Amino acid sequence: MTYPFEVSVEELHVHLDDYVTAIFQTLESEFMALPRGGGFVDYPTFVTAYETLKQATQAFTTVSVDTLWQAIHARPLAFVVIRTILGFTPPEWAYVASQRTGETVSQGYARSLDRDVRMAPHKSLGVQRLNSPKLHALLIAAEGLMTQPLPVVDPKKIHRLDKADTGEGLTSIRSTAALGIPYAMLLYERLLGRPFAGHRDSISELIGNGLEELIETTLTKAHITFRKTKRAEKIPGFEQAPDFIIPDEFHPQVIIEAKITEDDGTARDKVARILRLVGMAEERVRQGQPTYQVIACLAGRGFGVRREDMRQLLLATHGKVFTPNTIEYLIPHTRLAEYVT
Repeated sequence: MTYPFEVSVEELHVHLDDYVTAIFQTLESEFMALPRGGGFVDYPTFVTAYETLKQATQAFTTVSVDTLWQAIHARPLAFVVIRTILGFTPPEWAYVASQRTGETVSQGYARSLDRDVRMAPHKSLGVQRLNSPKLHALLIAAEGLMTQPLPVVDPKKIHRLDKADTGEGLTSIRSTAALGIPYAMLLYERLLGRPFAGHRDSISELIGNGLEELIETTLTKAHITFRKTKRAEKIPGFEQAPDFIIPDEFHPQVIIEAKITEDDGTARDKVARILRLVGMAEERVRQGQPTYQVIACLAGRGFGVRREDMRQLLLATHGKVFTPNTIEYLIPHTRLAEYVT
């Protein structure tokens, strides 16, 4: 197979659709296997914390701030179990707690506490954190949400707690804990929530880092000098910072933008970002300034859907579009070859 980065610009224009297909064939999805990440909680650890909560509340017959606190004191991961019963993200729980108690519970506090107990599920929170007014506010909100009946909402809306295990308050929680729930209802709520959605969101940066690490390893092995930028970093001369600058931002000769997505809608936005970098390079040429080569490195099935987007990207970068399956060609078929030591 001949790839677009191996041919002339003229050849690329003549057989553009063939080279779009060639790129599509090298794109693979990683959505079936997710990184665990440091905060991943396996089921045995989770169910142990669940049983601690169940015992502290006497099978959910005495749900109160005190019994919830006792469970967290005994096993900190019970905090995450309570959150999953509510069906909230940490920021959502923080917001409801602030609204119900008047105590300011920031999203950052809730995220930090949630991550800490997932990172070290067997480590005590310590006296200061256990007695924090913010934690107390979160538990007040949880007690109310778990024990009080659902409010009446507009027929065109659905309440977040109107689900199998909380729809009738403690009655539903006790029934679910004692008897389980129908499989169809489990599947229905999975439809609303998607399996692993919360975990995928929590490790989204880790997923993206995989492609960047592959590029970094390739450059390092060739002893190529490069500058890897940080998220949202401001780089003089760039209205948007690329992921890699070779050799550095003071004398940019090659820039690499690494993008990964499993969604074609997001892919369009990411292609637009790369095209903007190409536009910045062309603007430098018009102003008589030294310019740089733009290279795109893509991963994920999202880029393998919109052919027109890939056509534009190939033409704009003169075919310099690479994937994990073609990363071995990155250096010999770009200006990076000039910087190999």
